[in-house]
Amino acid sequence: MADLTPARTDDDAAAGDQAVLSTKLHVPRPPSTFVSRPRLTERLERTRPGTVALVCAPAGSGKSVLVADWCRHRSSPVAWLSLDADDNDPIRFWRHLAASLERALADDPASRVDVRRSITTRGDQRVEEIAITVLNTISGPFDDLVLVLDDYHVIESDDVHAGVRLFLQHAPEQLRVVVVGRADPPLLLARRRARGELTEIRAADLQFSTAEAAGFFGDAIGADLPADTVAVLAERTEGWAVGLQLAALSLDGRDDVSAFVASFSGSHRFVLDYLTEEVLDRQPERVREFLLSTSILERLSGPLCDAVTGNDDGQDMLEACERANLFVVALDDERRWWRYHHLFAELLRSRLERLPPHAVNDLHRRAALWHEAHGHVDRAIDHAAAAGDYTWVMRLIERHADELLHRREGATLRRRLAELPDGVEASRRLLVAHARTAAYAGRPTEAEALLDAAANAAPDSDERFEPSIDRVASPLAMLDPTTALMRAFVAHLRGETDEAVALATQALDDVGADGTAAALIARLHLASSLWMRGTVDAAVPALAANLEGWRTLGEPGRATFACHYLARAHRTRGDLDAAAESYRAVLTIEDGQTASAAPSAGVAHIGLAEIAYQRNDLEQARQHLEPGIAACRQLVYTQSLASGLATLAQLRHDEGDTEGARAALDEAIDVGPDPDVVDLLNPVPVQRARLMLADGDDGPAEHWIRHRGVGVDDVPHHPLEPAHLLLARLLISRGQSARTLPLLDRLLDAATDDGRTGSVIEIEMLRALALADDDLPSAVTSLARAVSLAAPQRFVRLFVDEGEPMAALLAAVVATPDAADVDRQVLERVAELIAAFDRAAAGGAGDANGAGSARQSLVVQLTERELEVLGLLATGKPNREIAAELYVSLNTVKKHITHILDKLGAANRTAAVDRARALDLLR
Repeated sequence: MADLTPARTDDDAAAGDQAVLSTKLHVPRPPSTFVSRPRLTERLERTRPGTVALVCAPAGSGKSVLVADWCRHRSSPVAWLSLDADDNDPIRFWRHLAASLERALADDPASRVDVRRSITTRGDQRVEEIAITVLNTISGPFDDLVLVLDDYHVIESDDVHAGVRLFLQHAPEQLRVVVVGRADPPLLLARRRARGELTEIRAADLQFSTAEAAGFFGDAIGADLPADTVAVLAERTEGWAVGLQLAALSLDGRDDVSAFVASFSGSHRFVLDYLTEEVLDRQPERVREFLLSTSILERLSGPLCDAVTGNDDGQDMLEACERANLFVVALDDERRWWRYHHLFAELLRSRLERLPPHAVNDLHRRAALWHEAHGHVDRAIDHAAAAGDYTWVMRLIERHADELLHRREGATLRRRLAELPDGVEASRRLLVAHARTAAYAGRPTEAEALLDAAANAAPDSDERFEPSIDRVASPLAMLDPTTALMRAFVAHLRGETDEAVALATQALDDVGADGTAAALIARLHLASSLWMRGTVDAAVPALAANLEGWRTLGEPGRATFACHYLARAHRTRGDLDAAAESYRAVLTIEDGQTASAAPSAGVAHIGLAEIAYQRNDLEQARQHLEPGIAACRQLVYTQSLASGLATLAQLRHDEGDTEGARAALDEAIDVGPDPDVVDLLNPVPVQRARLMLADGDDGPAEHWIRHRGVGVDDVPHHPLEPAHLLLARLLISRGQSARTLPLLDRLLDAATDDGRTGSVIEIEMLRALALADDDLPSAVTSLARAVSLAAPQRFVRLFVDEGEPMAALLAAVVATPDAADVDRQVLERVAELIAAFDRAAAGGAGDANGAGSARQSLVVQLTERELEVLGLLATGKPNREIAAELYVSLNTVKKHITHILDKLGAANRTAAVDRARALDLLR
């Protein structure tokens, strides 16, 4: 089963990459040679609160230093976030952005906010909506706040971009956002530019003027250069900050400055190469070796540098490099962590490539060992891969795979697996981990191929494996049972219940002890297979027992999944109340849990939205859909997200937003399970086909029926029931109702025998539509039964979504001569359904539990005068008094009454009045 286990959180920034890296939140200190540039900082200061500033220029232009100088001279709070490639994982991005805001507001007790907790305690958020949650948390307590996103060009994730766009769109007026990067980010800047809400500083603005260059060289080398020399240097470097700094380093201590200046020219790259050679060649050998050896590191600390160089003076060397202006940037106020200027590090690494490969690989191995020992998993993986040691890389990934999934960083796990080069033979455990992500995402074919590869891989030792989470809770620590359970899940996705049961039983035998996580997963497969087979009366107690097992074990994430299947079984029985109670239990389980647990609550919100929609409480459906879709975007498990989007499409369709409905359906197909996942678990393709069939486009329905290979002569099979009912709808729409009746009769018998009342309601309803043209009395009988079964649990949309043919047939239940024999409560429910049609036609969103007005559907048959006569009949007035009150002849009144009796299917005045009251037609 899909793993919805809550993620483990870690607020200790020193605990490794899974936590917040405090060095990313530090406003960089300008170098000692920095020259203040008021013409640019004043432009930043003129950035109005509530607007955005973009500082965009190539590497080495002085972007970050400029913004840092401005920030350090401001009295109001500044939140700084230095981005790197790992921040393409949306969860990591928002975790760090929240931490930067938290840190900025920490000094003022009146405005202190716990932004990260606003993320970790909400169970109803998708990645984009975390942005809104953060904004809601920080809005209000401060007068002016600056947020700087440095090196934004490293962000390539569409999910992160979408969240930032939303963040900027809803930013409070007192927040200024500064985006620093090498390229224009996809953040709807043109719109802000047109509205005058964008301040831009670009490469041309950042070029040092001759006067600024003169000041820079005076500070850098402690002497004033001739004006013509400064002009040449400024021209040759094009005012480029890093070029000027390298030139200053090369000039320091030279006697013949003019000769040196005349010796270089050309492009930026040429100047950099030339000056870097000059700078490095003039350093003592010990410093040169230190710079080259440590250039492989993204972040540097004294102990880390010692591990890489084999020396014990790393901290001293870093401080000395800073004093010598060798492009070293402190990442914290304590000077424990540093980094090289990005461009300088790139040039050092190109120089490092001149060393023998084995020497460079050895540096990476040392770095990987240190990072692994200190819990910096991502850095350890990067260095192990750079060293070419993919056995080590795989060991690191498989050790932390469970943790990444539990922590909702499935994007990181998938990226790491994708980075393994072709030809690398993955371990068995790693292949199973990969198969888990594929199966949870609804990709059974991919998962099966990975499991087959795992079966042929060399066996792994369970004793050697040390998972990063509790061994008892780690599926990869028990590889054989986990593999069997994953194959059971693949069979489950395909509707192959016999295979799923056999594999789950095998896994249960292998595990032995009951009450363990593996045993409960196996029992969940067995219980859910009962539901898949249609035997819901047996499935409900089995799923309830499984739920209690997870609660006893203290596994809220997996308990929510058991609740989800229990709710599905209740819905199949036609018990919407019990289903809603099961979904609400998920929210109770999640209450007070951390962010890692919270997204699984999205499954419950989607379920509650579907139930509210079925009951025509469309506003309630919207209220659950928004957080449900949001939270489910964070899950590897895709089925609920796809179902939520399909329900959103239906809501938009009801509002007349056809384009929006199609867009939601297209996204549901894109993000949802593969087409080989059985319809019972992936109803979206059928829902899409039904919606388009209602709009007169039967192509998608025909395509899906052909894909599933279902036909009118099939034997009922519960996992394929949605496809069979789609086939019935298609044939009815084409006027071929007679062909579908035998199939519907077999489906009805099977559903009745299994106690699947939810199915019986829908099948009887379709039988009524199929019978309507040739056998109206039988159609009325079938529809009356469907309405009778639907009434206690208030099914509404099942009828309304069938459109005009169903509206006409419901009217026929009232108008038929045999209607007097129909139960009064059924007639009242018919009136409510007709009222629901009225509201749907008007685009309303009320619920269908009140009677409402059914006039629009029946006034077609009862004229205004007939309604007046009907109202007077209800008062008990005789025909003569009615004629006198309406100023018409007695014969005219008698004709009106005859028409009323005919149209309402009533035998006499009393029956007509009763029928009118049931249909809420009386004034």
